[in-house]
Amino acid sequence: MDVTAAPNRSPFSTASSPLLEIENLHFTVPSRAGPVNILRGVTLSVEAGEAVGVVGPSGSGKTSLLMVIAGLERASAGSIRLGGTEITTLDEAGLARLRREKIGIVFQAFHLIPTMTALENVAVPLELAGFAEARTRAAEVLQAVGLGHRLSHLPSQLSGGEQQRVALARAFAPEPALLLADEPTGNLDQATGAQVMDLLFALRARQGTTLILVTHDSDLVRRCERVVHLRDGEIVEISMIKARS
Repeated sequence: MDVTAAPNRSPFSTASSPLLEIENLHFTVPSRAGPVNILRGVTLSVEAGEAVGVVGPSGSGKTSLLMVIAGLERASAGSIRLGGTEITTLDEAGLARLRREKIGIVFQAFHLIPTMTALENVAVPLELAGFAEARTRAAEVLQAVGLGHRLSHLPSQLSGGEQQRVALARAFAPEPALLLADEPTGNLDQATGAQVMDLLFALRARQGTTLILVTHDSDLVRRCERVVHLRDGEIVEISMIKARS
């Protein structure tokens, strides 16, 4: 499977209905000093196939925004619709099903299961989602990310770059509609990070995946179509970087 050869299957079109619609989103957490408002009225639409970078200073709410979109944190107020499904009203089982079927997540810290091989780490979510031939699919995607020779290796036997490649394979294997990436190169050296990001954008182009990417890396930002600037839990600017090809 050549991740660079296939055309994008879901070209960006502003005329289409947004894949993701966020309206007046608030996320507040308690503290000893009183409630802390992490997200304060975020409103954003993301089209199918679009790549959106999210930037801002530490503590601006970038990671919290991804966590709330993924249903890993509960919104305090507001609406999130993914493919027409209102996320904020789903119970835990519904959120888990939504993540299995529509959302891939790549974290800075990889979050691989240490007692499972690379193949098993990729296959398990496929099996949970009911994929037939889950292990065959997992092996194919690991081959696509250059790890066909590492299928039986545990995370501890892999380099940081290889672990993040496994994480990418795990996220992309179910072909999610939306990929959320939180500082995916944060634990990698510059050269390895660049290789991983080339791979991420190649996989995204092949599958037509919508991408929301939290990063401090200006080079990665320039690979997105739009950039959302967060400060103190609010969107202060949305800038267009380039038109979708």
